[in-house]
Amino acid sequence: MKKPDSGHSESWRPSASLDDLKARASLLADIRSFFSERGVLEVETPALSHAATTDPAIESFVTQHRGPASGKEPPLYLHTSPEFPMKRLLAAGSGSIYQICKVFRSEEYGRLHNPEFTLLEWYRTGYDYHEMMDELENLVSGLLEPYIQLGSSERRSYAEVFQVYAGINPHQADLQALKKCAEEHAVSIPVSMLEDGDTSSKDVWLDLLLTQIIGPRLGKDKLTFLYDYPASQASLAKIRQENENGGGEVAERFELYLKGVELANGFHELQDHNEQAKRFKAEVDRRISEGRPAIPQDEYLLEALEHGLPQCSGVAMGLDRLLMLATGHRSLREVIAFPFDRA
Repeated sequence: MKKPDSGHSESWRPSASLDDLKARASLLADIRSFFSERGVLEVETPALSHAATTDPAIESFVTQHRGPASGKEPPLYLHTSPEFPMKRLLAAGSGSIYQICKVFRSEEYGRLHNPEFTLLEWYRTGYDYHEMMDELENLVSGLLEPYIQLGSSERRSYAEVFQVYAGINPHQADLQALKKCAEEHAVSIPVSMLEDGDTSSKDVWLDLLLTQIIGPRLGKDKLTFLYDYPASQASLAKIRQENENGGGEVAERFELYLKGVELANGFHELQDHNEQAKRFKAEVDRRISEGRPAIPQDEYLLEALEHGLPQCSGVAMGLDRLLMLATGHRSLREVIAFPFDRA
């Protein structure tokens, strides 16, 4: 990363305008009002944890506590989401809760990514994932109303959009079919995936096709919900047997898109602690097979699930992206006071 210039550099200034900073403040106030009216409790949980996400697609920032046992203590991780401690609160009887916080993800930087970003995450007890989509639609429509005129929202299954835009059934296609699809659509394939050859997972190729072919076409002038993902792509969601589209298991997971940008990710939350432990182990094993460091799984979360997580659904939404779209900008740096290169 380029270091700030000396002398008469203007790099000390915020990259966002005063109007955009005011728009952010208004957005946060409106979100808090929305949940207050519905009796959803605002909570705070730690940004530092002794465990971290085991998701192979996400890398955590690692740090160290320099206490009396300096050099002997295990590493700490900056959270990539407040999900795990929030679920501990749910298991302890908190009821429906939400949180607005800074989260941190390494290896993510660009027009739509900043290593530190603002996340809204909330959980509704007693809701299934369709009811959670209803509430997310109500929230986002209201937040965007002063800025954007939207058409009626739509909900489309993961299988449908792959059939329409990529011409394949994502639940049945094998690795070779996915590679052929990428070639036919002139998708730029990362060198790492080409080098992996047949060892690349099917989910890596599905994600490539989703981000390069399908995602940019979703939500052009309306909120578009994409739901029922492959079971292998939602380690924290409930799984069900689907009889349509060739059958098989699907995850009760959804994402929200607007103007080709993914805004939110939601789950009908898994409650089975034994199943969750198996999925964590599978992700750690995959990380190791890919040459990534093993990550300690969150034992507190597993204990909370064993105690009993209420039936609930949850959503995480990137507020920087939402603000970017609301204000008509194309880059997150235009709505963040001091992005990564000015931090």
